[in-house]
Amino acid sequence: MRLSGKTAIITGGASGFGAGIARRFIAEGCRVMVADINGDAAAQMAIELGENAVAQKVDVSDGASVDAMAEAAQEVWGDVDILINNAGVTHLPAPMEDVSESDFDRVLAVNVKAVYLTARAFVPRMKARGQGVILNVASTAGVSPRPNLNWYNASKGWMITATKTMAVELAPNGIRVNALNPVAGETPLLKTFLGEDTPEMREKFLSTIPLGRFSSPEDLGNAACYLCSDEATMITGVALEVDGGRCI
Repeated sequence: MRLSGKTAIITGGASGFGAGIARRFIAEGCRVMVADINGDAAAQMAIELGENAVAQKVDVSDGASVDAMAEAAQEVWGDVDILINNAGVTHLPAPMEDVSESDFDRVLAVNVKAVYLTARAFVPRMKARGQGVILNVASTAGVSPRPNLNWYNASKGWMITATKTMAVELAPNGIRVNALNPVAGETPLLKTFLGEDTPEMREKFLSTIPLGRFSSPEDLGNAACYLCSDEATMITGVALEVDGGRCI
C-alpha cells in the first residue's frame, strides 16, 4: 500500500500505459481519477478498478475541459496529490515535410499544450499545500529520435525539457516533477509507430531493444508507482528510461 491515502489523476487512463498505471495505483491504495477523451472507456475502466476509482471525460488540449476535470477532482477529493500527464498522440511515420498541418497541430496540442494546461489548473493548489507530484509520460523518442516521426520526437523532447524546468521552478514549493521514457509498447499507438503492425515490422523494431521486448503497461505502472511514492522524495527532474536498453 505504497500510495495509501493519496489521490491521482491519470490522463489517457482508459487504455495502454495509462491503464497500467491506474491498475497499479489502485493496488497500492491510491484513489484514482481515470481521465480520458473516451468517456465510455474511462467509465468502464473505473468500474473495473472498483470503488476507489472515478471516471472523467477530458480533452487535455482544451483549457475549459482541463479546468472542468480539476473542478471535478476538487469536488470528489478536495486535493490532488499526484498528476500524471499520460495522454498522447502521434502522427503516422512520414518525411517531416509531408506531415499535415492538422496532424502537427494535434500532436503539439495533446503532447505539449496539455502539460501547460494541467499545470495551470493544478499547480496553484499544489503550491498552496506545499506538496504534490507531477509525472509526465514522455518517450525514448525524445532522447533517441527515429526518422519519420520527427514532430512526435520533438514533442516528447519538449516534454522532457519541460519536466526538468518545472522541477527546478517548483522544488521550493515542495512539488516534485519527473518523467518516464518508455519505448513503444502494447498500446493503441503501437500500430501508428510501426506504420503497419506486422510480424516483420515487430521483429525489426524489437531488434533495436536489447532486452528484446516492448514496454508493457505493467512496466510503466511499476516505474510510476515508485516515482510518485514517498520512497522517491529526493528524486525530481528525472526522465527515467523504461526501455529495455533502447537508448544505450
